[in-house]
Amino acid sequence: MIGRGAERVRWRNRTKVSQSDCYTRWTLYTVPWFFLVMGALSLVGDTGQPVLAGALIALGVAQCALGVDLTRRALACYLGQGGPPRRQLAVHAVLLLGSLAVLVALAAHGEPKEPAGAGWVPVAGLLPIGGAVSLLVRIRTYLLGSVVAAALVALAFIPSGIPRAGLVGVGVAAFFVELWVLMLVRCSGWHLSVVWELDVARDAQARLAVAEERLRFGRDMHDVMGRNLAVIALKSELAVQLARRGSPAALDEMTEVQRIARESQREVRDVVRGYREADLHTELAGARSVLAAAGIDCRVDMGGVGTAAGARAEAMSGGGGGSVAGGALPGAVQSALGWVVREGTTNVLRHAEALHCAVRVSMAGGDGDGGTAVLVMDNDGVPAGGAAGGGGSGLNGLRERLAALDGTLTAEHRPGGSFRLTARVPLAAEAAGGADGVVSVPPPGTAAEVAGSAGAPGRRLSLRGAGRGAGRTAEGAP
Repeated sequence: MIGRGAERVRWRNRTKVSQSDCYTRWTLYTVPWFFLVMGALSLVGDTGQPVLAGALIALGVAQCALGVDLTRRALACYLGQGGPPRRQLAVHAVLLLGSLAVLVALAAHGEPKEPAGAGWVPVAGLLPIGGAVSLLVRIRTYLLGSVVAAALVALAFIPSGIPRAGLVGVGVAAFFVELWVLMLVRCSGWHLSVVWELDVARDAQARLAVAEERLRFGRDMHDVMGRNLAVIALKSELAVQLARRGSPAALDEMTEVQRIARESQREVRDVVRGYREADLHTELAGARSVLAAAGIDCRVDMGGVGTAAGARAEAMSGGGGGSVAGGALPGAVQSALGWVVREGTTNVLRHAEALHCAVRVSMAGGDGDGGTAVLVMDNDGVPAGGAAGGGGSGLNGLRERLAALDGTLTAEHRPGGSFRLTARVPLAAEAAGGADGVVSVPPPGTAAEVAGSAGAPGRRLSLRGAGRGAGRTAEGAP
């Protein structure tokens, strides 16, 4: 029982790509066994040649058992992870010829009474070798080989005394079985290659997004500091020359150097502050876009709470004609909740196999201190006993950010494999009265679902379509 539970946890901890790969491979491994069982059941009690029937079943079992390794090696070669399994192909070819020889011998003795049922055993042996060949050669070459092989199979049954019409039927049946093997195995291999290529592309896109962000930050720093440092160097050199000559103008030049240095310090702080601040509306739009790209249904409910970016978007769209009501979020609270959304999205992508995610922002209380802004983020797909980020450094950093605003952060596992992240930030009474940084809100009762394309131009990471790989790298951004 414990072993089954551990196996279930290991399966749920796999990524979607890994699960798809495992499911496809084991489908190809097990399909031949179904044909073998059908053929064996048709032979049991339906033949007067038990030795030949037993030999045919034994050959079928050997081909199905060895076919797992052959299929695995052929898939690896098709995906560029190994060489062609020539030795395994030769062994399977000998076993398949043996199965056909035994089946012809049974047909020559007029056995079994239902020959079509016994034919499933060679089909079981044909699946591994035919599938492997379909992965290793071109489709045109495979089709030509299938025509030749079907003709040889029909000719092999001539000594059994089967009528000419029956021989044609055997050849046609053999050809269509080979076509079915091509569609089953070759398409499965192509599916695996596309899935893994997309996974690699998503990881590469995430890495490029991080590299692009580093270049952007470096470009901003160069634009801010490059000119000022050049001026400082020039004026310092001039001050040195004037000081050597005993000119009082050297003092004026050094005073100017001091002013430029302080201005540069202020500009660097502005750049870093703008780089590290998070806007709630932008983060909600980005979260929904990234989660949607990862196949996760994300719903956002603002509950009547507005943001600066949201108010601007509504004004540009011609909305917001009603009276202003509901709560208001100061800029510091927006930034803190924006970081909660960013970290929560990262945890959903990294630590869960979620299908649904819901984000709700609301105002609670009203006891004279302006109330409390509450952000609740729920997602499913959390494995039993798995970590959804509850003890990671990311959430600890969020707690520190919220503590500076007297806020709290709670993370809890809930029944049914779900996870809830709740952030509460109290609002100062004067913040709701129009202090600096306060933003207006739409009328209460409107559920604002943030569109995936509503992200502001200044967004730090361009993660659209990056899927899970993007979530893994977003956490490392400053």
